[in-house]
Amino acid sequence: MDLLQSADFTAYVKKLIERHHVPGLAIAIVQDDKVSSAAYGKASLEPARDFTTDTLFCVGSAAKSLTAASVALLVEDDKHPEVQFDAPVSKLLPGEFVLPGEDHDDVTVEDVLSHRTGMAPHEYAILGPRAKQPDDARSITMNLRNLSVIAPNREEFTYCNMMYTASTYLVERISGMPFSDFLRQRIFDPLGMNSSYLLLDSVKAKGQGDRVATGYSWEKGQHREIHCCDGPEAQGAGQIFSSIDDYARWVKAMIRHEGPITERISTALTTKRIQTDPEQDEKQESCTFYALGWQVHEYGGHKMVSHDGGEPGYQCNHFFLPELNFGGAIFSNCDQADTLVSLLMYRLIDDVAHADQKSQHSDSVSESGSESESVSDEDEDDDGLEEELRQELSPGIEQPQPQKIPLSAYTGRYWNKGYRGIEVEERDGVLHVDGTDRSYGFTLSFKHICEQTKYICYVTQTFESSDLPIKAEFRLEDNKAVKLGLHLEERIDDYIWFDKVDG
Repeated sequence: MDLLQSADFTAYVKKLIERHHVPGLAIAIVQDDKVSSAAYGKASLEPARDFTTDTLFCVGSAAKSLTAASVALLVEDDKHPEVQFDAPVSKLLPGEFVLPGEDHDDVTVEDVLSHRTGMAPHEYAILGPRAKQPDDARSITMNLRNLSVIAPNREEFTYCNMMYTASTYLVERISGMPFSDFLRQRIFDPLGMNSSYLLLDSVKAKGQGDRVATGYSWEKGQHREIHCCDGPEAQGAGQIFSSIDDYARWVKAMIRHEGPITERISTALTTKRIQTDPEQDEKQESCTFYALGWQVHEYGGHKMVSHDGGEPGYQCNHFFLPELNFGGAIFSNCDQADTLVSLLMYRLIDDVAHADQKSQHSDSVSESGSESESVSDEDEDDDGLEEELRQELSPGIEQPQPQKIPLSAYTGRYWNKGYRGIEVEERDGVLHVDGTDRSYGFTLSFKHICEQTKYICYVTQTFESSDLPIKAEFRLEDNKAVKLGLHLEERIDDYIWFDKVDG
């Protein structure tokens, strides 16, 4: 417990912050019934504001452990005997939770919480606050029937944020209260997590907005501020704002079975459900399994439970080793802080576990490196991917063919039942799609390759500065587009097909 206060550790953290270009971070550790925390650097650069243990932070997917625990509380509640981990969700939400195909009728609560339903991520299908009709937990659940699966139920680990949002809709329907109220009454208040909130709007409504850390991305030698915004459509998958001290209380409850978290619930949440990478040897310590809102693997001969989280401008992790009664959490306000967070997490664990393999994590990841090399490598990778896609569209092609059909033949409104509508426009002589109404906002710019139908699209995400090339194809009738296929979901080989409905 004295590690966070030691001069050597403080110097180590400051060195990492400088080398990884991270504005600030906070760390909390739990040992038995004691909690210690510390903060370093800046929560905001302009105006300058120190990162403290009371700074609020968006925890991203580290919120999934709370969502899974919420469902587990319903499973343990005698008032709702129908809610069990092996209960088909379609029976609990009849007519609302429907997956495509007849072989997914038996998807259970456990399947949903362990990412083994076979449903692809479909991140670009989710409508955000800027849409005319933004998604919420119910609409996300209802739209699952319109999206394709990529694997039979229980056969493959497929990380899908929408399933966790659907889980919150289950909580709301069964409990009869908004998910935010359920969290507050059943978890936050009993554990004294008074600085934890669902959604940024809730933080601001309580007058706590000035406590939220500003998120950043390190790009071209400087920090770029990333605006933090609400995402009600992502509740359950993320959207929890909390302080490092509050998340330490949550980790402590999991270790010591405090408040609403009984030993039975903790065991259920941390039992291995599916191997995340089937190529890994189960006997290797690095082999990771997904439980319910937590990942599980072995480290130094001990069971290690953790879940990282990331939102634009933020990276974090929370973890514990139940056999050692030890755990912690690390929050940082930089997009590129994942390596730093991992280094610190294993440094903390090694200090307590006296692991024989300290060098495995502290030495395998460079604490410094050439930024210019990494940027150059990314550019080369993008160039290689673009050429690969060009050859897939037209094997043997050396140069893109000229665009001959007027772009007006392609412009207009297109519709896919699962992805809803997109508008293809002409901007500066290029076909363009503005998808910033999505939860994962993006724009598309089209480059013609061949046959007046096959294109490469450059996807620019709202919070990213680089472009990702994907394949696109139009179907024409009488030299006018009637369909558009976009390779928006990398886990699916085929295009997402949109029918032209206007224009």
